[in-house]
Amino acid sequence: MRVLVTGGAGFIGSNFVLRAREVRPDWQLTVIDSMTYAANRASLEPALSTREVTLVEGNVADAQLVDELVAANDVVVHFAAESHNDNSLDSPWPFVESNVVGTFQLLEAVRRHDRRLHHISTDEVYGDLELDDPERFTERTPVNPSSPYSATKAGADLLVRAWIRSFGIRATLSNCSNNYGPRQHVEKFIPRQITGILEGTRPKLYGSGRNVRDWIHVDDHNDAVIAILEQGRLGETYLIGADGERNNRDIVTMLLELMGRPTDWFDHVNDRPGHDLRYAIDASKLRRETDWRPRYQDLRDGLAQTIDWYRANESWWTDAKVAAERTYARLGR
Repeated sequence: MRVLVTGGAGFIGSNFVLRAREVRPDWQLTVIDSMTYAANRASLEPALSTREVTLVEGNVADAQLVDELVAANDVVVHFAAESHNDNSLDSPWPFVESNVVGTFQLLEAVRRHDRRLHHISTDEVYGDLELDDPERFTERTPVNPSSPYSATKAGADLLVRAWIRSFGIRATLSNCSNNYGPRQHVEKFIPRQITGILEGTRPKLYGSGRNVRDWIHVDDHNDAVIAILEQGRLGETYLIGADGERNNRDIVTMLLELMGRPTDWFDHVNDRPGHDLRYAIDASKLRRETDWRPRYQDLRDGLAQTIDWYRANESWWTDAKVAAERTYARLGR
């Protein structure tokens, strides 16, 4: 099978490529990525040495390039997205271009060439839940985005659903909880804290640290995507989660314990504007309709594996760390 992976040099996309090479070695993979600051060619190096993986530098908003690549492949797995909330608050337009315009161009190409599409999205499109709310997000939860990032992802999801209904394209969607694992850009919460601790810097915690996220290891997410591609029902949306609800303070405490630091060795910083309180995923539909189950059911095991990767791959993140911290300093975070 010939698979086009958009955003395949980013965090989740590059891990998808490496995971697919491991578990589906007969797939021929083409990656399209605009190679912005959040992408890293080094993340794909183990796969680019094979003839089964090709990297094309380009933007998913480029209609002609997207049309050519979609025509040459059987399946499109759409990871490409601007995804950092802080950046969306600072400069929303790149999120509109990539997440909305890029998805539109892919949908039109998929429609012209009758190709199978799987669209990757986030649980952030549903807004947030109260900390004491017993409910979790399901496929029936109305969208209620609270940032330019989540609003543009919600818009992309709605476009995909409209193209399914209006034009009959063969597509599935998934909304996943917060990912962590190797090759995640150091601007994100968990790798920012891990790399800071490795450099001897105290972690920084937004506000009180009570905000809850539902964490999932990136390999578990990508295994779920493969399961949906092979076992999911066309036209359906699946929520992907591993029952990993933890508040941010608990995550910092866990990282400090695993890295041999005192659990109170961190600083509070001003909270982020519009900071969602809690995300929680009900993945029962996915588990009911496919054979997928998370491998990293103990969050500590997944975090320990992630820490080991960043400790062993300092050259991968050092330059990006300097740039990310410069941005955070400008924003006062």
